[in-house]
Amino acid sequence: MKKFITRLLILVAVLIAILYITDTDYLLKAVRTIYAKGYTTAYLEDYKEFDNVVIENDVPQPWPVHEDFNSVPETEVLSDFNKKTGTIAYVIIKNDSIWFENYYDGFDENSKTNSFSMAKSYVSGLLGKAISDGYIKSLDQPVGEFFPEFSEGLAAQMTVGDLSSMASGTNWDEKYYSPLSITTRAYFDDDLENVILGLKVVNEPGKSYKYASGDTQLLAMVIEKATGKKLYDYLTESFWKPLGSENQTLWQVDSKENDLVKAYCCIASNAKDFARFGKLYKDHGKWNGKQVLDSAFIAKSLTPRFSESPQYGYGWWLQKREDKSFFMMRGHLGQYVIVEPTDNVIIVRLGDEKSPNASSQIFSDDISVYIEEAYKMLSHAPKTQP
Repeated sequence: MKKFITRLLILVAVLIAILYITDTDYLLKAVRTIYAKGYTTAYLEDYKEFDNVVIENDVPQPWPVHEDFNSVPETEVLSDFNKKTGTIAYVIIKNDSIWFENYYDGFDENSKTNSFSMAKSYVSGLLGKAISDGYIKSLDQPVGEFFPEFSEGLAAQMTVGDLSSMASGTNWDEKYYSPLSITTRAYFDDDLENVILGLKVVNEPGKSYKYASGDTQLLAMVIEKATGKKLYDYLTESFWKPLGSENQTLWQVDSKENDLVKAYCCIASNAKDFARFGKLYKDHGKWNGKQVLDSAFIAKSLTPRFSESPQYGYGWWLQKREDKSFFMMRGHLGQYVIVEPTDNVIIVRLGDEKSPNASSQIFSDDISVYIEEAYKMLSHAPKTQP
């Protein structure tokens, strides 16, 4: 037995040494925080396992409650689907008032869960803010002016607008379930800037869309360098406080030492505070009569950049459904803020799973369920029609 334990310890020591030698020691953190807990990918409450910074709120501005609040129950289809996919929050906001809300599995209106890639919309908004504040010249400013690592060859053509619209041309590979992918490394590495500065531009930037979380992370690094402010501070002063968020929130950082936010993901907040950013864009950048974000930037953000990929603008997903036009914040496992501005409707869903076939669809079937069932519910409202 002693020999077995000794050999086992030696084997473990050798494996750990190999991880450090091959620069894959981030896998130790992945095993400790995710895999050893029975998960195969990031999960809703994993923020508790990482270093976070606090995004402070100021004077809370609670959402008004609609006169028809919760007057219509969930449809049977929605109720069954919410159970099946592990929904933890489902909220419908009509005419800027809470029309319906429900929470599940022990979560409530103040529970924090991971935004995942919904954070990309915030970062794109901060780009617009940095432009209007004069820190960044325009969407056409080259990234190489901030980071010389991207100032030669094809990389010299890459602009901040390319990063916001997912058109950088880098070799980023968006894989969530491979432990050796750069996406996984970025999630667990304690020096995220080093990971991002190692990217290579392999295709001509600004020519086509390719979803890449690394684009958003590099954009965040540009914004920090341009403003001289930590991104979490810039979010606090630009949006979190001005929009009257009811709760503090958390934003994951790569490590306490390097203090770089995981900008492409990982804001831990709740459904109704996430919804505020959707309302800001719905209202062309105004909040309580004050222009918080430039309306022209918002209009551009909600317009497809490339005709062959009409599903994406600058930091926002876009979908036309019959006579309706939706724009969305979207995140891993089915985190959604879905907005239809003409109908003045915002739908928020947070939860554990998307549709089983989500990886093969631009807009997965679960999105259709959340939209269609919300509209069915609204159609039965006693006083207000959608």
